[in-house]
Amino acid sequence: MNNRMIVYMIGRMLGVEGLLLLVPAFVSFLYGEQSGIAFLLTAAILLIIFLLAGRKKPKDTSIYGKEGLALVGIAWILWSLFGALPFFISGSIPDYLDAFFETVSGFTTTGSTILTDIEALPQGMLFWRALTHWIGGMGVLVFVMVLLSLDDDGSMYLMRAEVPGPEADKLVPKARSTARILYLMYLILTMAEVIFLLFGGMNLYDALIHSFSTAGTGGFSNRNASVSYYDSAYIDGVITVFMILFGINFNIYFAIYIKNWKSALKNEEARTYLGVIAAAILMITVNIYHIYGNVASAFRYSSFQVAAVITTTGFYTADFNLWPEFSKTILLVTMIIGACAGSTGGGMKVSRILILCKSVKQEIKRILHPKAVTVVTVNGQKVGRETLHGVYVYSICYALILVSSVLIVSIDNYDFATSVSAVLTTLNNVGPGISQVGPVENFFEFSWLSKLVFCADMLLGRLEIFPCLVLLAPELWKRKF
Repeated sequence: MNNRMIVYMIGRMLGVEGLLLLVPAFVSFLYGEQSGIAFLLTAAILLIIFLLAGRKKPKDTSIYGKEGLALVGIAWILWSLFGALPFFISGSIPDYLDAFFETVSGFTTTGSTILTDIEALPQGMLFWRALTHWIGGMGVLVFVMVLLSLDDDGSMYLMRAEVPGPEADKLVPKARSTARILYLMYLILTMAEVIFLLFGGMNLYDALIHSFSTAGTGGFSNRNASVSYYDSAYIDGVITVFMILFGINFNIYFAIYIKNWKSALKNEEARTYLGVIAAAILMITVNIYHIYGNVASAFRYSSFQVAAVITTTGFYTADFNLWPEFSKTILLVTMIIGACAGSTGGGMKVSRILILCKSVKQEIKRILHPKAVTVVTVNGQKVGRETLHGVYVYSICYALILVSSVLIVSIDNYDFATSVSAVLTTLNNVGPGISQVGPVENFFEFSWLSKLVFCADMLLGRLEIFPCLVLLAPELWKRKF
């Protein structure tokens, strides 16, 4: 493995994070907060690391599959470790493990929190929380690729390792150009949401916070009551629509841009995703009608919460812990399904669920008709054996991690629903769960061991398991520097 290139790239990536920290530092000083010094100190540390590791380019700059996986895993862990320092140094979150949890939750766009009083944090810190969502939504490495020059093959390996879903495709021949197109679409949608929220009466700061969190499908708000603080049907509607939009594969937006309407309209994953959302909203609306007394309110709250959970955004406008068990079960199912591949959303991804369901159907046909030739297709195209194998292995690993994590977390002696939903919500990067980790609760009371498990689950979920697991393989590090 090309370890020198990995060290060089890590140095440059941390340098980029140092530059990013200047943005919340500016916000802090704008509000007259001393916490801005914590951002500057952390930025200085990262600049020193950049000068030591990221200035001298190695002769061999090649990056292949294993380097891509290693880079992604290491970069996300280091960005979270250093990104936690401003919270810790400023005293906003005095325990470093809690600060690390909050930062991992931010970059992985999970939205789970250990904070008991969000509004007590300085404005610069709250801005940094939301900004971690926005950067993490499209991917730390994809963001860095937009800023740094890297050969096209190396860029594609990084994209494949970081972009969620069974496969990562180029929109245009050059991977770096693909990254720029993705971020341009991402920026346009984010700014559009900011404008719509401003029309709804939000101030600019709040609009930016909630747009960053929606875009990254994270769910961090600067309000203790999340979006319910605003008590506005218009704001609920705007955020609901944009949560759904950010949960769609960005390739579809590119297809619309180049006027490939047929490809966009016939995308099987997107149609399934929208169908699941519609069905879940309908069932929950009927189920909670008696709570709100009218269809309009039941539809408003159910549509917002379904969109928030299936896209793994994690905002809330109602305490769904108080809803009937049927509604909570539907939300748990949508939590597992997640958003589309190639979106900023989490979960298993609709494409994987589609492939698994079609594989079951194919196996039933094979049993009934042993001589028939059957294949799994998505969007009219055959799913390759390698992709099928990847989906099966991912699903098995997902189940093993889920069960193992629940076993460890159960040591804290919480009720079963709390333990399971806490693991599900972190592994699927959702944010709130049910029972004692519901929308109005937090993760503060869990033990240090459980918090470490949750941090690992958030990283495993966002990076889709393998970039993290590959770091544990001894053969990855056998090559000399």
